[in-house]
Amino acid sequence: MKKRILATMLILSMGAYGLTGCGQDSETEGTEAVSEAVTEEETEETGSVEEETEEVEKVEEASQAEAEEEEGLSGDIEVSSDKEAADEVASMIDGIYVQEWTEDTADQCAAAREAWDTLSEEQKELVEGEFADPDYYGRDTGDASADDPLNQDEIGENEILVVSFGTSFNDSRAQDIGGIEKAIATAYPEWSVRRAFTAQIIINHVLSRDGIAIDNMTQALDRAVENGVKNLIVQPTHLMQGAEYDEMVEVVNSYADKFESIKVSNPLLGQVGASADEVNSDKEEVAKAITAAAVADASYDSLEAAEAEGVAFVFMGHGTSHTAKVTYSQMQTQVESLGYKNVFIGTVEGEPEETAVENVIESVAAAGYKTVVLRPLMVVAGDHANNDMAGDDDDSWKSMMLASGKFDNVEVQISGLGRIETIEQIYVDHIADVMAE
Repeated sequence: MKKRILATMLILSMGAYGLTGCGQDSETEGTEAVSEAVTEEETEETGSVEEETEEVEKVEEASQAEAEEEEGLSGDIEVSSDKEAADEVASMIDGIYVQEWTEDTADQCAAAREAWDTLSEEQKELVEGEFADPDYYGRDTGDASADDPLNQDEIGENEILVVSFGTSFNDSRAQDIGGIEKAIATAYPEWSVRRAFTAQIIINHVLSRDGIAIDNMTQALDRAVENGVKNLIVQPTHLMQGAEYDEMVEVVNSYADKFESIKVSNPLLGQVGASADEVNSDKEEVAKAITAAAVADASYDSLEAAEAEGVAFVFMGHGTSHTAKVTYSQMQTQVESLGYKNVFIGTVEGEPEETAVENVIESVAAAGYKTVVLRPLMVVAGDHANNDMAGDDDDSWKSMMLASGKFDNVEVQISGLGRIETIEQIYVDHIADVMAE
């Protein structure tokens, strides 16, 4: 602005000078000189404006780049923060995914659930640990309130303690384990029926997720002692006399001097036996019961009718490296002795070897069956049934059978043995046997 004022003053001065002394030529020359001066000033000013504009543009571009960088950093920080929050919860879940109960376990279970509840839905999907995943709290397994943990006091002098491995699947716990417990309570109304699980991992899961406390073996036995129980019968819902059964018996024996009488009843399939050829009435009843239930659920009038349509039934057990694994071979012997040509026994663990999924696939395919119905040979339809047998992952039995290309159709039945009335009666009868001793 100052430059323009000076230029104007210069023009006026030169004009006045021309009028008073120099004539026309001097005026022209002066005017031309001023014009050149003004033009030079305007050119310099225009150049300066352009330079200033360029500088402004550079500053704006730098600011925009800085803003974008800050936004990117903010996004990175946010993602990092989400992962840190999810990892903290995963660590807390892994901390309660243990088999040992301590005086701090209940508080740890509550804290883990509280921390989970503070996460956003996006953060919950990021939870991943050694054992932790979004399904630990997020999976819907049914109504937990439908199940009775049977951990009440005021037991009386006579108690039947029903011991199960356990399951975190609410529906299965209520229908399968609960079905057995109710059948026993109905058969022996003069006895108090209580529950214990041997899997602390499952107890912690249910406590943390649903706020339901289930006794472990020590807690249940201590409860019996504190309530003045004199006569105790322990009824395991285990399938066989395997590792879990042995561990249960060891704990029970440590309380032998706390009761006037303490007896342990047989598991579902009775005595193990020495070889694959040995069967007994328990195995026969179980084979008949699970086959009848599977055939009915598959909407066939008979096993023979299903066979005529090329349908095979595969009952998947857990499997074990324990010497009791021969029980699965005995069950295969049992179904064959009953004439069940289209019934096969398998195990998740593949022990014994002939029960591995690869061998079962070959056996079923070699027999010419094109449709397979999978059903758990387990008391509860829990994690193994829902994931290892019927899951959508590539390593589930359903997926592997379909991937083999040997079958046209693979169907699944998510149903535990515990909800079959005949199975419940076997447990009732086992209790009657020890009562008679």
